[in-house]
Amino acid sequence: MDTVTRDDLQIIQQQIGRAPRGVIGVPTRCGYGYPVVALVYPVIDGKPFPTIHWLTCPFLRLAIDRIEARGGVGDLERRVAADGELEQALDAAHERVIRDRLALLTAEDREALERRGMISSLSERGIGGIRDRARIKCLHLHVATELASADPVGAIVLDRLACGRECDEKEVICSARSGRSRSPMNQSREAPRYGSATTLGG
Repeated sequence: MDTVTRDDLQIIQQQIGRAPRGVIGVPTRCGYGYPVVALVYPVIDGKPFPTIHWLTCPFLRLAIDRIEARGGVGDLERRVAADGELEQALDAAHERVIRDRLALLTAEDREALERRGMISSLSERGIGGIRDRARIKCLHLHVATELASADPVGAIVLDRLACGRECDEKEVICSARSGRSRSPMNQSREAPRYGSATTLGG
């Protein structure tokens, strides 16, 4: 996984339309070098933030919006309910995200959350903080988890994308929005890991 740079944060801001907060890494990039998934620290402003994998790529977000608009969430909930193996694989993905969240926490943050009775938001809830694992909260979350780690629902969604997984090289969305060359890979200055004045989900 790449450490997030200041230029990454600027690009992510262009991608999502607001200043990102809590971003500590870029686990997935597209072929042009732009962030696709951001890794978010699970505590923001002293409160639990269970969505650690955030899909930032505007191309994928739009494509997944279209799948959701066609009833994709309900369709996949029914598919999971009817397929025991898929249900088990999804539950394993929830558990993996919980372990990853807790591993990211500093000892100080974990102690503070435990003292305030807030740790269960990170230690018990599934992907995106979902309580009921029979439900699918958002396909974007599952795709982000699949691209950063593993998620069977996210994998199904990616397989359904008729448009492919990234922009055509003649119309790179992030290049046009940022006014930069297609690849930001020459940028190396690191951003602060924690305590940034800038959050994705805020």
